[in-house]
Amino acid sequence: MTQRLRSKAFLFSSASLIVLVLIGVLLSGFAAGGGFSGDEKSRVAAAGPVAAILDTQTFDVESVASNEDARALVREGKVDAAVIAEQPTQKNPTGVTIIAQEKAPDALTDALTLRPQIELLGGDGVTGPLRFIMALAFGLIFMMSAVTFGSVIAQSVVEEKSTRIVEILMSTISVRVLLAGKVLGNSLLAFAQVAAIAAVAIIGLSATGQDALLAGVGAPIIWFVVFFIFGFVLLAALFAGLASLVSRQEDVGSAITPVTMLVMIPYFGVAFFNDNPVVMTVLSYVPFSAPVGMPVRLFFGDAQWWEPLVALAILLVSVVVVILLAARIYRGSLLHTGGKLKLSEALRG
Repeated sequence: MTQRLRSKAFLFSSASLIVLVLIGVLLSGFAAGGGFSGDEKSRVAAAGPVAAILDTQTFDVESVASNEDARALVREGKVDAAVIAEQPTQKNPTGVTIIAQEKAPDALTDALTLRPQIELLGGDGVTGPLRFIMALAFGLIFMMSAVTFGSVIAQSVVEEKSTRIVEILMSTISVRVLLAGKVLGNSLLAFAQVAAIAAVAIIGLSATGQDALLAGVGAPIIWFVVFFIFGFVLLAALFAGLASLVSRQEDVGSAITPVTMLVMIPYFGVAFFNDNPVVMTVLSYVPFSAPVGMPVRLFFGDAQWWEPLVALAILLVSVVVVILLAARIYRGSLLHTGGKLKLSEALRG
């Protein structure tokens, strides 16, 4: 941990990732019309005589020819809301309806003498590109953190083997302790990085007034951190175990390719299938992809309250099994030099 924290490259990459997340949050706030203050006029579309009752000092009113035109402007994001008048019904005695995507502007509802009916076009509050962007964000953060820190673990294992310093280390501490130190040290750094990203995202959403998005993404972010903790430990143990099969730095890439592929599955899974409920359900229960699949489903509102608990239990069992397996590979191949050791030989010790 001390060595990594002294590395300028590591500090720069971590800071860059956090800054990119913050920029993304700020851009989403401006795209949603939030900005940094709530003093700007709300853009409101109104059909026919309804436009005359809206105060142009408070709202930026755009008159349209029909109610459908007003709805279209809301769908396209050109206005924050629309006000239409239809025949009064028992459900809507005033006949006035406010149409919005995620949340009707409070100033607009307060401006009308009688509280109108509110129609939300956004459904669960997460629509269009935003769904894809949020799914991609979870997958990208998990992949970058796992690959970055996993590669460090693998290179460290091979470096100790190639310089033969591992023989000195093994005369001082046990192989199990050596493996645990590598996994835990890098895991703590990865956890700190992900926690910092989560904190920046939450603070940024709150500062830019994206309360609706914050309310929807808060719980998934917490679950993402929890799943990431155990998911990364699982992957870190595999990185260390498979890297111990080789003795040269140039062979590290081929040795850890299977684990790298497992890390990339969640990223490409949510990128291509974020709107496929069957695939996302499978991804949310598979141990290697659960750290991404389950938080994404929670963000979309597709998972029941008990599903993350079941997925977490499966992940915990998998972590124990994989750690025992990786420790056996690590112990059986750590003193081997020369060419790549076969996995079956390492398991036999």
